[in-house]
Amino acid sequence: MSAPDVVTPVAPLAVPPAGGPSGVALLGVRHHGPGSARAVRAALDAYRPGTVLIEGPPEADPLVGLAAEDGMRPPVALLAHVLDDPARAAFWPFAEFSPEWVAIQWAAGHGVPVTFIDLPAAHSLALRTTPDQQDEAPAEGSPDGGEAAQALRIDPLAVLAETAGYDDPERWWEDAVEHRSSSGDDPLAPFAALAEAMGALREMYGDGGQEDDPAREAHMRLRIRDARRTHDRVAVVCGAWHVPALARPATATADRQLLKGLPKVKVEMTWVPWTHRRLSRHSGYGAGIDSPGWYGHLFGARDRPVTRWMTKVAGLLRAEDLPVSSAHVIEAVRLADTLAAMRGRPLAGLSETTDAIRAVMCDGSDVPLALIRDRLVVGDVLGEVPDSAPAVPLARDLTREQRRLRLKPEALERELELDLRKETDAGRSRLLHRLRLLGVDWGEQVRSRAGTGTFRESWRLRWEPELAIRVAEAGIWGTTLLAAATAKAEEGAVHAAALADVTALAERCLVAGLPDALPVVMTVLADRAALETDVGHLARALPALVRSARYGDVRGTDSEALHKVAEGLAERVCIGLPPACVGLDADGAAEMRGHAEAAHRAIGLLQADGLLDRWAVMLRGIAERDGAIPGLLRGSATRLLMDDGRLDEESAARLMALALSPGTPSAESAAWLEGFLAGGGMLLIHDERLLALVDCWLAAVPAAAFNDVLPLLRRTFGEFESGVRRTVGELVRRGGAGRPETAAGETVPGFGAGFDEERVAAALPVLRLLLGHTGDGFDATGENG
Repeated sequence: MSAPDVVTPVAPLAVPPAGGPSGVALLGVRHHGPGSARAVRAALDAYRPGTVLIEGPPEADPLVGLAAEDGMRPPVALLAHVLDDPARAAFWPFAEFSPEWVAIQWAAGHGVPVTFIDLPAAHSLALRTTPDQQDEAPAEGSPDGGEAAQALRIDPLAVLAETAGYDDPERWWEDAVEHRSSSGDDPLAPFAALAEAMGALREMYGDGGQEDDPAREAHMRLRIRDARRTHDRVAVVCGAWHVPALARPATATADRQLLKGLPKVKVEMTWVPWTHRRLSRHSGYGAGIDSPGWYGHLFGARDRPVTRWMTKVAGLLRAEDLPVSSAHVIEAVRLADTLAAMRGRPLAGLSETTDAIRAVMCDGSDVPLALIRDRLVVGDVLGEVPDSAPAVPLARDLTREQRRLRLKPEALERELELDLRKETDAGRSRLLHRLRLLGVDWGEQVRSRAGTGTFRESWRLRWEPELAIRVAEAGIWGTTLLAAATAKAEEGAVHAAALADVTALAERCLVAGLPDALPVVMTVLADRAALETDVGHLARALPALVRSARYGDVRGTDSEALHKVAEGLAERVCIGLPPACVGLDADGAAEMRGHAEAAHRAIGLLQADGLLDRWAVMLRGIAERDGAIPGLLRGSATRLLMDDGRLDEESAARLMALALSPGTPSAESAAWLEGFLAGGGMLLIHDERLLALVDCWLAAVPAAAFNDVLPLLRRTFGEFESGVRRTVGELVRRGGAGRPETAAGETVPGFGAGFDEERVAAALPVLRLLLGHTGDGFDATGENG
C-alpha cells in the first residue's frame, strides 16, 4: 500500500494530539530543556504511542539501542563524519535532561521502536561548504552557516520572551516551561499551546532565515507518513520551531520534489562522550543553553530544588576553604524565595539564586561566583559510551592504552606530573607525545613544578569532545597509535619545508618512542643538512637536534647517530656564522642574534671534544671585529664569552670602551649595549667600571642623537628585573660607582650620614620579638647593652 499524498486522519484519539493530524502527537520541545523533558515523559505516558520519531539523523537508527546499555552515561553525542574526510563532521548532543534522550529512554523501557527522522547526515554534510561549519548548531541536527548566518536567524524564544515582557529569553523559558508543574489533566496541552505560538511566529517570519529547514521538514513529513502506515499512534519529538511545518497539509510528491537532487556523501556515525561545558553556547557549539549544570540539577532534583542547589554551592565553597555554614544556606534560600516573589516569578530561578549566593555566601564578591559558575552552573561532567559503540580502530587502541596506563579522559582540566624513570609514567609520556604528533592535543606540555631535570615532564590535560574527530582523522595513518604516529612522522620528514622542521620531528620521534620512524627521519635530516647553506637555518635546527641527542640517552634510545649529525651541524654553524653576520640590517641582526644564542646553548649541552673551544674562538673574533658586523651581535658575543668565563673583566671593559667611544655612532653604541646587556643587568651592579662606562657614554650622547637611541635604551633596561633596575638607579644616584670613601661628616647623595636613632628605636620592639629577646639589652645603635 503506497503512502497517501495528503496527511489525513487515521483514527480518533482518546487523547488529543498536540497540534498535529489525527494519529500523530507533535511534541515540540526546546533542545536540552528539563521542563520539556518532564513534559515529554508525561505526554508519552499518557499517549502511549506505537512508535517514537525523533529529530535526528536516520543513520543513527542502528545505534539507538546502545542508549539503553549500562555503559552509556549522558551527556553523549551522535557523531557523524564523512568517510573519506573525517574533518567534515557534525554532532547531535544529548544530556540527561534532553527531551530527545528522555523519549529514547521511555521507548526502550516500553519496548517501543525509535526512529530518527531529520535530513540524513549524508545530505547535510554534503551541503557543507566550509570547515568551520562543523561547529554550528549541531543541537538542531544540521551543520549550517557561520556567525554571519546565525546573526540573520530568528530566535523564536527571544521573540516570545519579548512579547511576554521579558528582557531575557532564559528567564521567560524558566517561568513558562521549566518551573511549570508536570501535573495536570492534559499532558499534551502545553505542547498544543507552544505549537500555536510557534505557528504565529512562522506566519510572520517564514523559515526565520534557516534556509535548510524546508528540506529537513519535508524529510520529516515523509518519515511521519511511513510511520502512520504501520502504527495508529505516532509521537514526534522535535524542535518546537518545526511543529507548524509538520502539522500543515502537504503532499508526498511535493516533499519528494524538495529532496530531489540533494548532494550525498558516505558517512559513518557513532556515539561519543560529551560534556556539560560543550552544551553551553559559550563553547561555540550552539546548543542553546547557558547553564547546563543548573538545568541538570532542576531535572534531577526530586523536590526543593532551590534548597538542594544552595547545599551544593555551600559544599563547593567549603571545599575551597571558604567559611560557609548551614545558617548561610538557610538565609540564602529565604532571600532567593523573597527575590522571586518580589520579581513576580513562580519559583526562584538561576538569577535569584545567584543574587542570594552573592549577598549571603560571597559577601558581595563576584570572585567566588566565577568558581560557582564554572563548576556548578556550567559544570565539567563528561559522559561515557559503551565499548560496543562503533569506533575507528585507532580510537579503540587509544581506549586500550588509556586503560592500561590508568589515564582516564576528564573534562576538568588537571595537571599531570610524570617521572620518566617509572615505567607507567614513561608510557603516559609516549602516549601523549604520540597523540600530539597526530594532532590530537589532549595534553599540553608545561613547565614542571617538580624540577627541571630531563627525567621529568608536566602536562596539562583536558579532554574535549571534538578530539574524537581528530582521532578519526588520524585513523588514515594506521590502526594503532604506534603505527599511525610512525607513518605520520615519516611522511612529515619527507615533506618538511625546512631543516628545523626535520630536527624538531626527530626530537618528537624520540620523546614519542618511535624507533621505526627515526631512521627515516635521520636519513632525511642528513640529506637536508648536507645541502643546506643558510647558516640561520642550520643554527635554528641545532637546538632541537641536541636536545634529541641528550634526551635519547634519558629515555633509553640509541642516539649515537643523532650525536654525529649534531656535531657536524655545530661545526658548520661555527664556521659559517662570522661571514653570515656581516652587513646585516637591524632586523637581520636581531634574528641572527637569536640563532647564535640558541646555538651557543645547544653547543654547551652537546659536550663534543674541542667544539666549545673552537666556538669560543669564533665568538671572540665576532666580538673584536670592526663595524662590518652589527653592534648588536658584537655585544651579544662579548656577553656570551663573559658568562662562560672565557673573557676577563679587563678585556670586556676594553671592548665596551671601544664600542662606546666618541667615534662610534650613538645608534651603533646603543645596539652594542643592547646585545651586551641582554643577559641581565647584574654585571653593572658587580662591575662598577662597566656601569661608569655606560654612565659616561650616556651623558656624552649628543642631543640630536639622544631621541634615536632612547627607544633602544628603554627596551634594554626595561628587560631588567625590577630589583636590578632599582639598584642600578641608586648607584647612579650616588654619583658614580667606585667612588672613594667620603670624609667624616660628608654625605653621599641619596644616603644618610649615619643612624637615625629615633627610627632605629621604633623598630627595636619588633626586632626583639623576632629574635625572642625579652629584655631591654639593645640600645638605639643595636648594640647589646
